[in-house]
Amino acid sequence: MLGGGGGGVLPDKLQERLVTLLRVSPEPDAAVHFLRRLYEEQPFPFQRLVRSPATVQFLLTVFGQSRFLSEEILRAPEWIEPLAHAGNVQRQMTADEYTSRLTARLARFPAGEVPVGEFAAFRREQILRILLRDLHAYASLPEVAEELSHLADAIVECAWRRVYAALAARHGVPAHADTGLACGMSVLAVGKLGGSELNYSSDIDLLFVHGGPGETTGPAAIANQEFFKRACQQLVDLLSAFTPHGAAYRVDLRLRPDGTQGELCLSLAAAQNYYSQRARDWELQMLIKARVAAGDPEPGQQLLEFVEPIIYSSSTDFSKVEAVSVARTRIHERLEQRKRGKEKTEIDVKLAPGGIRDIEFLVQCLQRLRGGREGWVRHGGTILALGRLRDKNLISEIEYGRLAPAYVFLRNLEHRLQFQEDRQTHTIATDDAAELNALARRMPPATLGAQVSGENLLGELARHLANVSEIYDRVVRAQLPTATPPGPAAAPAPVQPHPAPGAAEAIDSLFPNLARQLAQRAPEFAATLSRSRLRYGVRAFEHFLERLLQHPNWLARFDADPVLAGYAVDLFEHSPFFAEQLNRKPELIEELIKVREEPQGRREYARLASTFAGPADLRRFFNREMLRIQADSICLRRPVWDTLKWTSDLADCAISAAYTMALDQAVRVQPPAAANYLPRQQMMVIALGRLGMREFDLASDADLVFILDDRDAPERVFWTRVAERLIEILTAYTGDGTLFAADTRLRPNGREGPLVQTESAFREYVAKSAEAWEGIAYLKARLIVGEEAHGNQFLNELQDIDWQRYGQTERSRLPLREMRLRLEQEQGRDHPLKATRGGYYDIDFALLYLRLKSAGIFYKVLNTPERIDVIQKMGHLDRADTRFLLDAATLYRAADHALRLTSGQAEGKLPAAQLQLQMIEELTGRWTPEHLHDKPLVDELEQIRARIRDYFLRLFA
Repeated sequence: MLGGGGGGVLPDKLQERLVTLLRVSPEPDAAVHFLRRLYEEQPFPFQRLVRSPATVQFLLTVFGQSRFLSEEILRAPEWIEPLAHAGNVQRQMTADEYTSRLTARLARFPAGEVPVGEFAAFRREQILRILLRDLHAYASLPEVAEELSHLADAIVECAWRRVYAALAARHGVPAHADTGLACGMSVLAVGKLGGSELNYSSDIDLLFVHGGPGETTGPAAIANQEFFKRACQQLVDLLSAFTPHGAAYRVDLRLRPDGTQGELCLSLAAAQNYYSQRARDWELQMLIKARVAAGDPEPGQQLLEFVEPIIYSSSTDFSKVEAVSVARTRIHERLEQRKRGKEKTEIDVKLAPGGIRDIEFLVQCLQRLRGGREGWVRHGGTILALGRLRDKNLISEIEYGRLAPAYVFLRNLEHRLQFQEDRQTHTIATDDAAELNALARRMPPATLGAQVSGENLLGELARHLANVSEIYDRVVRAQLPTATPPGPAAAPAPVQPHPAPGAAEAIDSLFPNLARQLAQRAPEFAATLSRSRLRYGVRAFEHFLERLLQHPNWLARFDADPVLAGYAVDLFEHSPFFAEQLNRKPELIEELIKVREEPQGRREYARLASTFAGPADLRRFFNREMLRIQADSICLRRPVWDTLKWTSDLADCAISAAYTMALDQAVRVQPPAAANYLPRQQMMVIALGRLGMREFDLASDADLVFILDDRDAPERVFWTRVAERLIEILTAYTGDGTLFAADTRLRPNGREGPLVQTESAFREYVAKSAEAWEGIAYLKARLIVGEEAHGNQFLNELQDIDWQRYGQTERSRLPLREMRLRLEQEQGRDHPLKATRGGYYDIDFALLYLRLKSAGIFYKVLNTPERIDVIQKMGHLDRADTRFLLDAATLYRAADHALRLTSGQAEGKLPAAQLQLQMIEELTGRWTPEHLHDKPLVDELEQIRARIRDYFLRLFA
């Protein structure tokens, strides 16, 4: 194969080994070409390198995958030799390790000298190592992207040190004008580098911020601003300078304040002013990925802490989602314009619908909407952020199972497009079969399965793009306000000739732009508003009025019915969440009208479960009914336990309907394995937790388990598909919103266990393996779907097992106490209402323990008041403790319910803001006994906590 040149002919055994390795090379011709060139151009290093089998394998890997690194090895074959030594490519290197290596390399140059070529050479040498880690499966995609980011951090840091030292030697060190202390500058990374997700050939997006005004301390003193401006320009020039090894990095500064028209470097105060006053929405969103990458960390860290509350909304602000959607649309429009006039023979894996950018936009959209309340989801990395969104049930398991693999696939594909020539490219030529086949062979081995071909690659790409597009459109459209909400058509209402005297003037202070128009067109409504006590919801109600004035029929209805008008004011005053819903979709007014017309309340939801046309119809119904139930709770002051039962009935209806739809789809798409098997409702759906007790609320998760009769076990794969589809229907974001989160982790062995379990396996687990807290969770179990008699018999058997294991003795006392105290330690700080000392969990664990003593008696369902009543009748509670526990449980549930109505989220603690706290206190007072209103809510809760913990300790002593 190889001959001639200064090194002689290779031994036969080496020739045979090379032939074997070339058979699995993605581009054997290219590998042979570069191998021959190395043999001819570097004969002596070649002979040394080929003595090591590991080095030979590394050489052929690079020669068959990356042309630009192949050229580097021809120039510097010594780069690859140490990589074959044990441990050199098997582990990830940190930014500090790269910084130490580069610092040692630069040490041979004088302190004032800036060796331009060393930075680019170091980058390529280290990319060679990272590439081998990637292609030999020593690193996953997130690890590869993170290590590429570590490398960039180190190069920027070392370059900054050199530039800073050279300027400081001439002008002195910058100092603060007021203190005289040294003034530093931070290099902030945004974009891919900021998220620690850099590509092989990415631009690096940088921002610069320094500590503040002042001047340098040297004899040739200059202002701090001038010093840092020069330093930044020199740093950019150094990093982007072209050398024999290419440029270290292409630096993009266009994301700085005011873009290309702005200063290269701003003071901390100027940057804070810009982001708080003038920054556009996309500029704030961009900072989700911002972090300090080099320089003095203090100014940058202060800026990031300052902007974090601005980035993450504490209330749902749909304008942020609109901005994301508009930006995405513009990208796709530009992409289509680029394709116009020529055949569509390219796919841009970054910008195509469903591509990398869509996944990143989607993640940032949810982070901005939910990050105000869920700090856990704030993270610059896309993969990790997806996992955290799933952890908080902001995306479903199924959505995560499509988005995360798609992102990994697309980024791996992007990497393989880029490390061929060190070019920032994202496009695939779909009409070049040979190049497509080579690209397919470069992909990680498990990506395409057994058929590694260009055709299969395009098929997988199309599948991932379609999956992402479908989820993106559902999720983002679910957040967008309705552009032109439908309303009842009617002729314009006649203008009232004699508006109510003083109505416009009375409400002028509330709605100055609408007062006179409202008083003329709906004088009685205006009069009602003039008597209202709107405080918290004035601005939201003003938007509502603007929309109401566009719909004469609705306006006339409010004008004719002051009670209905009062309901609207009440809802806007006490539920910012539902105020937002009504402003987005004014047609929901019809549900408020039903509260007025049908004050008796609850509907027979069970009869409706089979009437929905599809998931979209179900979601619209669910969201309408949810508003109706909660408006009833606020306006009619219905007892909180009744509202929770009503909401639970609605959730039952949704689960039953989703079951029917999922079953129908599974039968059509992939029927049971046995041709004679007739699927009906053999799989039981059992609710635990709040839904199991019929205490489900707005923004509650549904704890569900799926159980199959042993006789149906051969079709468990089929029923697993039904369960997965059911969960997808419940949890998917759509244009009509979502239903609710479904949590299946309470099944045996949690996430590691099968989604659908057989009855015998379930019974065995509860009898032999379940911990005490797991077993008694089934005291809250309730059948939602399935044959009722059979399902209740199964639950009775589980409860009997509980009683035999724990109820006949006091064996459950210690494990329950330990579990409760562990929850207090882990969750008490973030969720004080339920998890802190004396919180709701103290009541719940006490009732579980006492109920366990009589678990031999089966009840289909017991909510908390019913549990208390049953336990008292069985002689385990005296009258005083009964009254106190019922009061305490009611207060806790009422406060939790109020929090959910104001925010639309399952909040864990009372708000610190006084106005919000007043709103919560007013609502809580509507659903609790008078004797609990003799002191402020915070003080009442504190007193109850102390008494509850005292009772808990007496019981579990």
